Amino acid sequence: MPVNGRIFAIGDIHGCLDKLARLTQRIDASRNDTIIFLGDYIDRGPDSAGVIEFLLDFREKSPSNIIFLKGNHEVMLLDYLSGRNQESYLYYGGVDTSDSYSARYGKFSIPEEHQAFFNGLESFYQTEKYFFVHAGLKPGVPIPEQRDSDRLWIRWEFVKSDYDWGKRVIFGHTPFIVPRIEPNKIGIDTGAVYGRDLTCLVLPEVDFIFA
Repeated sequence: MPVNGRIFAIGDIHGCLDKLARLTQRIDASRNDTIIFLGDYIDRGPDSAGVIEFLLDFREKSPSNIIFLKGNHEVMLLDYLSGRNQESYLYYGGVDTSDSYSARYGKFSIPEEHQAFFNGLESFYQTEKYFFVHAGLKPGVPIPEQRDSDRLWIRWEFVKSDYDWGKRVIFGHTPFIVPRIEPNKIGIDTGAVYGRDLTCLVLPEVDFIFA
């Protein structure tokens, strides 16, 4: 899609509400700009329910175009709510999300507005120069043939690849100490939930905002 202004892409939040609030305060986005969240809003961190509430309010008040992409942790939550892979979800961070919703609502219950948010997430977004995706893309596979399972879960096969998809890929999912900048991709999950920064990439400048 054509984008007239700047793009702000934000990496994996994982329940880190304080960092998210600080980061958004440092973003000077205008009506012509686009803000893209790359997924994994929940699990492992202290306040997943608060993060979703914040994002819904942020979308309501922001003058910019807001895009929310799906992460593998949102997929695991939806599976859990459907009765699938429940033990696996709780093991990989779902307990923290359960505790967060229980503290806010008295039990592990997802409000309808939050469920609509999770169900409405896209797995992929593109502009004239960039692909935005949670985990990455399969090397050697044309864009129309890419699978959601790879967009949400792929890791080192993508990270180590120098394949040219025709546009630069902006991704999260795989945490790095600092943003990973390569000619064909930029990784912006810098491990906020592990005590490091929550990162926002500013395009086309390839500048960064940290919180």
